Amino acid sequence: MSATEPLIRTRQTETKVNGISTQVVCTEFSNYIFIVLTQYGKIGTLISVTPDSRSNDIGTPMFSTKVLLGKDEPLTHVCAKNLVTFVSQEAGNRPILLGLALKDSSLEAIKHMKEIIKSCQVW
Repeated sequence: MSATEPLIRTRQTETKVNGISTQVVCTEFSNYIFIVLTQYGKIGTLISVTPDSRSNDIGTPMFSTKVLLGKDEPLTHVCAKNLVTFVSQEAGNRPILLGLALKDSSLEAIKHMKEIIKSCQVW
């Protein structure tokens, strides 16, 4: 690591998803990847997405989601898994901490947001 490289790597971007301003911030910590995906300008619901160690099929790891702060709704878990399981897999099965505040959680919007998260890759 060079002297000029920051200890914590962060990338962020802002773009429109179905006409709604959407911000993404991805930060890499030694033990977690922290991703904030917001259309409200705040962190919103905080969700932990972790690879399930009980998964016995190595090809397709299972993921557990847990709402740490905010409203615990089934759609939150579905969105979280769809948005960030690929990040965990690409980052060596590291757990993800996801801040989620969405106005539009349609399938089309989620697909677009996954691409935005990929564009902010720090892992």
